[in-house]
Amino acid sequence: MDNWVIWVIVAVVVVAVIVVALLLMRRKSASHAEANRRRASEMRSQAQEQTAAAREHEAEALQKQANAKRAEADAERAKLEAERLRRESDERASEASGLRTKVDETLQRADKVDPDVDPNRSRR
Repeated sequence: MDNWVIWVIVAVVVVAVIVVALLLMRRKSASHAEANRRRASEMRSQAQEQTAAAREHEAEALQKQANAKRAEADAERAKLEAERLRRESDERASEASGLRTKVDETLQRADKVDPDVDPNRSRR
């Protein structure tokens, strides 16, 4: 064979090896890209699940905050009611004391008027 035929065969073999190498790299790149697509899809799915969970937690937090405000308002109303009842109790105690004093005075006057009661004897 001639020398130039050998060079042509070598060139064809080199080109064939290069083409095969490029095809293998392209296939590997395509499979790598597909794996990345699947991974990205899984990541997006997880992000959606986490977003839903975050929304649920936010809703629960808002509900608890509303419950706390309601409880604070109830506590304030109860405090005001307790203060009102305390004032009313003090007024009633004062009235009772005044009535007790009037009763004692009336009994003392009755004792002074009654001829059967010794004025030197104490009622208590």
